[in-house]
Amino acid sequence: MIALELIGVSKCYGQRHALRDVDLSLAAGSALGLLGPNGAGKTSALRMLLGFTKASAGTIRLQGLSPRDPASRVGVAYLPERMVLPGRMTVLSFLRHHATLAGLNGAELERDVEAVLDQAGLSARAPDRLGSLSKGLTQRVGFAQAFLAKPKLLILDEPTSGLDPIGVRDARDWILTARKRGCSILVSSHLLSEVERTCDQVAIIDEGTLVAKGGLDEVVGEGETLEDAFVRLVGK
Repeated sequence: MIALELIGVSKCYGQRHALRDVDLSLAAGSALGLLGPNGAGKTSALRMLLGFTKASAGTIRLQGLSPRDPASRVGVAYLPERMVLPGRMTVLSFLRHHATLAGLNGAELERDVEAVLDQAGLSARAPDRLGSLSKGLTQRVGFAQAFLAKPKLLILDEPTSGLDPIGVRDARDWILTARKRGCSILVSSHLLSEVERTCDQVAIIDEGTLVAKGGLDEVVGEGETLEDAFVRLVGK
């Protein structure tokens, strides 16, 4: 089964091409690292996958459906690079609210909220207002929200943004744990060492064009790291 796919997808903003004829897919249960320099088109690809904006050309399927179909996002969790949270809500009330939206209730809701608070290292912060949190703690709330409903598909945009080294390690553990339970994962990241540790597939975009895709062993040459391969493929 294919968790998501782009077939001949292009995106134009006026005369500027953000993406050019991109073919990309993620098999169910796999983890794909979407890489590229700033402005390469990664965020445009994510926004189209989630139905936030329309492709100029091509076909997009999210869980076999058009991303314009709300049913395509059932079981999908998204963590944006910049979390914008309701500042007056507490961490606990925010997660309870999202648990309710995910269909949880009663003892199950309280148990799962408590579990993600603990996993994200936020138990002591549960009564704090979201507006009082640092960037790193806000990102941890984002992870807790994304993992709360045990999604089938995770889409993560720069998931380690703002995290300290312990937070980066925790993010890696959350991603690997999700993979073990069969979750499909798409990660857009500049932290190539973490992509190398958590993903089995990579795709590299440069100036809107897909320049490499495949398994890590296909994209990364002998004796190279993923960073070496990235520089070789997109370095100017």
